[in-house]
Amino acid sequence: MPRFRTEPAVAFSEQNRTAVLLLNLGTPEAPTAEAVRPYLREFLSDERVVELPKVLWQPILHAAVLTLRPKKSAHGYEKVWFPEGSPLAIYTEQQAAGLAEQLPEVIVRHAMTYGKPSVSDTIDELKAQGVSQLLVIPLYPQYAASSAGAALDKVLSTLFYQRNMMSLRTVSRFYDDEHYIHALSQQIQAYWAQNGRGDKIMFSFHGVPQANCDKGDPYLFECGETVRLLAQKLQLNEQDYIMAFQSQFGKAKWIGPSTQDLLESLPKQGVAKLDVFCPGFISDCLETMEEIAIAGREAFHAAGGTQFNYIPCLNANPAWIDALGKLAKQHLQGWI
Repeated sequence: MPRFRTEPAVAFSEQNRTAVLLLNLGTPEAPTAEAVRPYLREFLSDERVVELPKVLWQPILHAAVLTLRPKKSAHGYEKVWFPEGSPLAIYTEQQAAGLAEQLPEVIVRHAMTYGKPSVSDTIDELKAQGVSQLLVIPLYPQYAASSAGAALDKVLSTLFYQRNMMSLRTVSRFYDDEHYIHALSQQIQAYWAQNGRGDKIMFSFHGVPQANCDKGDPYLFECGETVRLLAQKLQLNEQDYIMAFQSQFGKAKWIGPSTQDLLESLPKQGVAKLDVFCPGFISDCLETMEEIAIAGREAFHAAGGTQFNYIPCLNANPAWIDALGKLAKQHLQGWI
């Protein structure tokens, strides 16, 4: 088999189009164990996600994780699944559509690091349309090797096999982008205006193993900077908010404090009314809708809390679509 792919039948003179590709994590195609299993297999087989030698990890993955976890995860997906499909897929598609309206001169597509639409298929489609300049924006504001790094791996590995390689620009992080911070602030303030405000707001991010940060992953620092800038924008005092990390997996030490631990301890510290917002998740998904809005609420109330408010992610908020448009235009300079 040839190492490099045969180029699509597009005249050289027509290979001058520009595209923006939004990347998100991915989602199973249905809220069933049968659909979750191949998605988890692909996700948890990525060496960016689980940094263990394959000879150690693969037997555990296939003998234990893929035997037990798909059913549990599918049950969680059932609780949050929309009639139209996966919330993550729907919101990501809406964001791409909103960005396309702001950038009529370029092609805008979205793809998933794991599952469909795949990165390789989407890039092949763009190449067949004459795209020679590609801007890639992983929808992870704070860079982690296991999220934005894994997404960019997929892009680079696809381009590696192109005979006539595209020009490539990437946005590996935007944790301190002023328009992103403004959109976060607007989302929270709009929620407070309609629903009132709790005693404290928790900013919950997806966790990563402590070892990743010890080896140079900037994720913890960038999460902290997002929170600092957002608190400043909202005019919060230090006692008004707390940063935490959720979704721990396995027995290794993860960065903290743990969202779950805080949900159980804050009521005992006098925090009866809690607001929770997830700045690192651009789209609502299993980790926000089930883990926080459902299970987190139950844990907080069980610990003695009286009011738990989950503030939705940016999703297709017009302020976020505007911020995304500004971010894309900044990095498209000279191409359009």
